[in-house]
Amino acid sequence: MAENTNFIHEIIDGEIESGKYRADEIHTRFPPEPNGYLHIGHCKALMIDFGTAEKYGGRCNLRMDDTNPAKEDTEYVDAIKEDIHWLGFDWGDRFYYGSDYFAETYRLACELIKTGDAYVCELSPDQFSEYRGDLSHPAISPYRDRPWQESLDLFERMKAGEFPEGKYTLRAKIDLASGNFNMRDPVLYRIRYIEHHRQGTEWCIFPMYDFAHPIQDCLEGITHSLCSLEYEIHRPLYDWVRDHVAPFLHMEVMPRQIEFARLNLTYTVMSKRYLRRLVEDRLVDGWDDPRMPTLCGMRRRGYTAAAIKDFLGRVGVAKTDSMADIELLEHCVREDLGTSSPRRVAVVRPVKVVIDNFPEGKTEYFELPNNPSDPEAGTRKVPFTRELYIEEDDFTLTPPPKFFRLKPDGEVRLMGAYIVKYVCVDTDDDGNVSAIHCTADLETGCGMPADGRKVKGTIHWVSAQYAHNADVVYYDKLFTEPNMNDVPSDKYDEYLNTSSAVTYKGCKLEPSIADDPDGVHYQFVRLGYFIRDTKLPNTYNRIVSLKDSFKAK
Repeated sequence: MAENTNFIHEIIDGEIESGKYRADEIHTRFPPEPNGYLHIGHCKALMIDFGTAEKYGGRCNLRMDDTNPAKEDTEYVDAIKEDIHWLGFDWGDRFYYGSDYFAETYRLACELIKTGDAYVCELSPDQFSEYRGDLSHPAISPYRDRPWQESLDLFERMKAGEFPEGKYTLRAKIDLASGNFNMRDPVLYRIRYIEHHRQGTEWCIFPMYDFAHPIQDCLEGITHSLCSLEYEIHRPLYDWVRDHVAPFLHMEVMPRQIEFARLNLTYTVMSKRYLRRLVEDRLVDGWDDPRMPTLCGMRRRGYTAAAIKDFLGRVGVAKTDSMADIELLEHCVREDLGTSSPRRVAVVRPVKVVIDNFPEGKTEYFELPNNPSDPEAGTRKVPFTRELYIEEDDFTLTPPPKFFRLKPDGEVRLMGAYIVKYVCVDTDDDGNVSAIHCTADLETGCGMPADGRKVKGTIHWVSAQYAHNADVVYYDKLFTEPNMNDVPSDKYDEYLNTSSAVTYKGCKLEPSIADDPDGVHYQFVRLGYFIRDTKLPNTYNRIVSLKDSFKAK
């Protein structure tokens, strides 16, 4: 399926055509905060940043936005790098931290003070809110006309740690009557006494994102600063900072901010704060829980990088918000796995079958295809013995109409092997079926009956003697509400899907699986796509079911 249109590429194509840039001069950056794991929403931004640079033969920097020191952690830095590499992108030698630029950002702030474009303000947080004004009244700051020499002295003393938190801020001098409240002399620096994960206690003043971000883009030679739509209202401030620091830098390009609609996905919450709470409250099995929208969670569940990239390509890049269907993502996973995944047999809810006329102690081997759609994938030998396991749902004593699996007075094909006919059942003390006795038409093998009779049903099976015992987890959507954006954040827990992870113990898998390496994606015939879990021993995760309910619009 072709990708949807990408308005950002259309803009860049026009700039290249006009001679503003050569294609290989396109330079983007991906600036995640290292305070959590990347999720599918971040992945859209990542794909846009790295994908745009890749399309034009340009460059994309990886910059950790650690200007806010409160929650950064090297654990997250390493995880972000792993996720980007897993998706097939690389930043080369262009890995940076926002904190690398603290000294230069401070220098530029001092220059703005000297030119009268910034001042130290003494309003408390409460006063700042009180004097913010509204659309009919401008904001107020009694310190706006403070002499630049006094502001510079106070700013230097702020850096030296002479004042408590909240005593002073550095503000830009722009327009207190602006209809865009981000332009009403926004705060550029604040005092924070907190240890930074890389800078330690060297700094006690920290730049605000809206000030640091355009400066970092300027210093790195970024041509296109691509960000999500909520930053559109911040763009005038981005441009103001860029234009006012430019005289103090040797800049070859002036970065341009372009905003795109963020990804919204059905049955999904993207709030990093809420996802962190799920982890901390142990409502999920860590950031990599296979139900989480994190990339590490999707990787653990068995989603492929190719499927995720295909999905985001189909969603496209637009300027208006929309809701993507999680079933499209699952459809992309099925498309990717359907042609490449080896077929294996697993019985998740086993019931024993005894073939009464098959010799005890005998093992016969049947050849089953590894992938029916790919003859070059070859075949494998599967052992057949007197005692087998089939799925509990593939047998009933009281069959409904058009039930073509195993039933009294009925015949069914054991996939790739014999046709068997029901004889009787053994039951336990509670009346539950403990074993099903059948006879096999030993002349059929994997062929048709000699008398030409037709058998409609085919079911899968595993030898009881050779079965590999394992646990299997069926995963489903983490939330029950399609549009979680309509749910207040304090109500999210009420919509958690209590059936989003169902574990089946004592499942019976064909023996060849036990010797396979980790990371193999399987199609368990008639059940879905599966992968061995990377944390839980001898456990297989259902990635997606076989049934595809997605309908293209």
